[in-house]
Amino acid sequence: MAKEFSVPPVVFPSSAGNPNVPHQRRAPSAPPFQPSRPASASFVGGPSNPSLPFMSFDIGSAPSSSSFSAPVFASAAGGPLSTGAASFDDEPPLLEELGINTRQIWRKTASILNPFRVNAALHEDADLSGPFIFLMAFGLFQLLAGKFHFGIILGWVTVAALFLYVVFNMLAGRNGNLDLYRCLSLVGYCMLPMVIFSAVSLFVPHGGLVIFAMGAVFVLWSTRVCTRLLVELALYGDEHRGLIAYACWLVYMLFSLLVIF
Repeated sequence: MAKEFSVPPVVFPSSAGNPNVPHQRRAPSAPPFQPSRPASASFVGGPSNPSLPFMSFDIGSAPSSSSFSAPVFASAAGGPLSTGAASFDDEPPLLEELGINTRQIWRKTASILNPFRVNAALHEDADLSGPFIFLMAFGLFQLLAGKFHFGIILGWVTVAALFLYVVFNMLAGRNGNLDLYRCLSLVGYCMLPMVIFSAVSLFVPHGGLVIFAMGAVFVLWSTRVCTRLLVELALYGDEHRGLIAYACWLVYMLFSLLVIF
């Protein structure tokens, strides 16, 4: 907006004329009045003010981006891979990546439930997933009975597996092929009768003959299954079946005492 200012007359001395007569210089005529443009006009894309070139904006010329562009991933072959094609359908299940075969664990568990028809071929592929589940279940039932035995259970199973490993290999001599990992797997799976005994003992009064009779039955169950698996899976164990059964009976007798007392 141009504003008109009143300029007073300026007196210049003249050497040719009378110095007392002032010469007046009129102020230049101001340009006609122009209304001010709204401030938003220069920001919407209209003509910018030429007197302020550093404050001119031309947003209308820039391309507007209203949508977010999706990232592009590279495929294994090296070419671009769109977002919709990036799926996890080809990924294997998490349990399979961790080496946990639930079907195999269930088959081994079902074979332990029948002490007279144990399928030893299922236990050739040793694992610790099933034994860990049984040990945690055994500790949970003990916790429901008011006994916190998680550390004792894990420690005793480790010592029991080491004990059976040493005893069997001493009996078999140099021909013994029982490794510690398989021995630990077999001891853990044969803990299933002890888990059932721990669950049933929650509803049976302690201190009577009933709990002792039940404990003896479940101890014989675990001893028979563990002995048969050790003899059939390892070489030169059939001729020492009685000594192996006695070692297994000692192991599971200790676990039954945790339940009874």
